Amino acid sequence: MMPKWLNDAVFYEIYPQSFYDTNGDGIGDINGVTEKLDYVKSLGCNSIWINPCFDSPFMDAGYDVCDYKKIAPRYGTNNDMIRCFTEAHKRGMRILLDLVPGHTSDRHPWFLESKKAKQNQYSHRYIWTDSVWNRPAGFNSMCGVTERDGCYLLNFFSSQPSLNYGFNRITAPWQKHYTSPDCVATREEMKDVMRFWLDAGCDGFRVDMAASLVKNDDDHAATAEIWRNVREMLDREYPEAAMVSEWSDPDKAINKSRFHMDFYLNHRGNGYDSLFRKTGSDGAPLSFFSKQGRGNIMEFLEDYLPKYNVSKSAGYISFITCNHDTPRMTLGYDNSECKIAYSFLLTMPGVPFLYYGDEIGMQYFNLTSVEGGYHRTGTRTPMQWTNGKNLGFSNAEREKLYLPVDARDCAPTVENEEKDENSLLNTVRKVLALRHQITDLQAVPNFEVIYAEKDCYPFVYRRGKYFIAVNPSCREVEIPLTEKGKPVFTIGRSTLENGRLRMRGQSFAMFQSIRS
Repeated sequence: MMPKWLNDAVFYEIYPQSFYDTNGDGIGDINGVTEKLDYVKSLGCNSIWINPCFDSPFMDAGYDVCDYKKIAPRYGTNNDMIRCFTEAHKRGMRILLDLVPGHTSDRHPWFLESKKAKQNQYSHRYIWTDSVWNRPAGFNSMCGVTERDGCYLLNFFSSQPSLNYGFNRITAPWQKHYTSPDCVATREEMKDVMRFWLDAGCDGFRVDMAASLVKNDDDHAATAEIWRNVREMLDREYPEAAMVSEWSDPDKAINKSRFHMDFYLNHRGNGYDSLFRKTGSDGAPLSFFSKQGRGNIMEFLEDYLPKYNVSKSAGYISFITCNHDTPRMTLGYDNSECKIAYSFLLTMPGVPFLYYGDEIGMQYFNLTSVEGGYHRTGTRTPMQWTNGKNLGFSNAEREKLYLPVDARDCAPTVENEEKDENSLLNTVRKVLALRHQITDLQAVPNFEVIYAEKDCYPFVYRRGKYFIAVNPSCREVEIPLTEKGKPVFTIGRSTLENGRLRMRGQSFAMFQSIRS
């Protein structure tokens, strides 16, 4: 069962500690999200994904959970979260929380019990070898830091022990098959966490490292079986709840695991990379949306089309402008390039995700790592609301801020962008308004390539009764095009006359088809 609301959904990703601080402690909070719901809706985003907000020691910015059923005190309370759900629903908006099912913090009560020498009900909640001297090859593990005689497997950082969903292929006596009662208990515990927040008003989950559950699961068949079981629970008990996976493999995530959505992430060498991130050995941009015009749209299509075609009848691919793990688009693009890139992303099929601050052109900065962010830290700086103190993020003194705000005189803010009709912010609003008005531009799988040639511009594609032409390069281009249409939305200048499409440099044009 596919929640119908996803067809017209546009998500806004919020990194809560950097969004809006209402209590002056220098850290964003849940009440800050609630206060800014009207702003998010004004963008055309009718849904929100909030990065981890559960109780945590924040060794990995909240992806190290120590209580799945408690909002971290620095963000507020469970009641604050429930109020946020309620206020969002009053506005016709939905909220997904970030579920981290593969691991917890090493301070989680389950792990504190599991690491004890004496056997107890949580002894097998995590994956332990049978001896502290047995450090298994092929796995990240920790040993010698607990009273229990064994090594425990890790999913990511040293403070994030893997929860035990078992093994598909058993290669050692300490491994349990994923169908064993102890492993099934882990799955059922995570379903209980999901029910807790769905009952509180949550509308679903973004699932972190969705492929990481079962070990020795080379084709992810056992992991997919677990997610199908979860989806059966949702279809039965919460049919309007949605799940989006951090997987970037739609066949496994959507078809085999039955997620409703799967992110199309920036992985080196894939289609997303070729659109926005690719560079040559000399660092020069080779991405299709760079104004340098040295990209190849076929690299994207050869990667994307098989993924789209294999999953389009079962779920949605989700394009992102950026996320909390990747550099912002502005690291390599100016605002004119971003306008065209975002217009493309927001008119593709599937369910798009806009990262907070991308709509005003916030910058990526090289910063000292905070809470396990490392190179990702520079994408997590405070939202820039006004021209006032701390750019409107917080009334705290600067040294108390979670991360420094953009100190440049030219730092973009919502306040300034709203005054300029042609700003990046207002461009995003115009495109999303069209997406909501025109059903052909929503998640529906109606994508067709009209014109795409290797090393050539423009790229032209159809969405139902509309077709869209994109020329991100800085040079004027012209192609034969038999399509007839009237312009609906343009950036730059384009003309369609006498079977010829002419586009000036850095242009985007949407046409409504006219039948002869």
